[in-house]
Amino acid sequence: MKYKVRSLMSHCGFTIVASELILTFPIVATGLCGTEMKLLGSNTRYPIILGHEGAGIVESVGEGVSTVKTGDKVITLFLPQCGECASCLNSEGNYCMQIKQSFTNLMSDGTSRFTCKGKPIYHFANTSTFSEYTVIREISVAKIDKVAPLEKVCLISCGFSTGYGAAINTAKVTPGSTCAVFGLGGVGLSVIMGCKAAGAARIIGVDINKDKFEKAKELGATECISPQDFKKPIQEVLVDMTGVGVEFCFEVIGNPEMMAAALASCHESHGVCVIVGFLKSGVQINIDGFLFLSGRTLKGSIFGGWKSRDNVTKLVSEYMAKKINLDPLITHNLNLDKINEAVELMKTGKCIRCVLIL
Repeated sequence: MKYKVRSLMSHCGFTIVASELILTFPIVATGLCGTEMKLLGSNTRYPIILGHEGAGIVESVGEGVSTVKTGDKVITLFLPQCGECASCLNSEGNYCMQIKQSFTNLMSDGTSRFTCKGKPIYHFANTSTFSEYTVIREISVAKIDKVAPLEKVCLISCGFSTGYGAAINTAKVTPGSTCAVFGLGGVGLSVIMGCKAAGAARIIGVDINKDKFEKAKELGATECISPQDFKKPIQEVLVDMTGVGVEFCFEVIGNPEMMAAALASCHESHGVCVIVGFLKSGVQINIDGFLFLSGRTLKGSIFGGWKSRDNVTKLVSEYMAKKINLDPLITHNLNLDKINEAVELMKTGKCIRCVLIL
């Protein structure tokens, strides 16, 4: 399926209601994430403006908006931070309950703020960044450094943060440990960067696309393997390679069979498996219950465990201070009207992250 770009300026419109603490701004740059790739052609409500990995400059704000103002650079947040729900108030949680509003593909009052030729268009992930303009709630943006390059830091709105944080926050990778990362796309490579930053001694990249091995090693993988090169299951290969299984394993594909394999790859005593890959609702994972007898841990992770509004600003500051490097993750830059080319690049595995420039 091809995503048809429409200009909100020439064909469409948007509305803002002051009482809802929302704002409008033009998107400057947005990444194409694997989540959109999985949703194309699915039972998502259409017509819809996809996109959730964006950055822009605030143009107008509704009455009551206090944390951002006109002219501020911001990053969009598919995972909001309301600061009031049980998750936001829990120091260990980041799954803000307000994210559930995005499941309706509408704003909190049950309406759409986008129209095209007089007909409503659905919202996506609280953000809708594949557009010249978007309308967004205050709790779904983070103000960032005014000199930050938006075409780089837009990755912090999802891909980089999700992967990097899965290693740092969710798994809590320890110095000297052994890790395995299933899937070497933009998020998987960010996991590798997190494992390296945490001091892992051995980081094994797993992917059927060997073209990604060089980039993975550049970012911290100590070795890379393809399941297609072995006659035995990949979990057995990893156990043979390490002798006891890996201490931290990450599934970053969204494949139920690989999720089960990742768990089975873990050290049977204290191995930790983190599921980062996106699975559609209703998909089941077939896991041998015996794997839990000895002490393995299976964990989910969203947005790398970061509290979005609090931590995105800090991650951008770390990028500006050259403590983290996003540049190797961006292999292509295209104008928004070339989005179908970006989709093809993703489908064929020829790019890590394509940033669309408006």
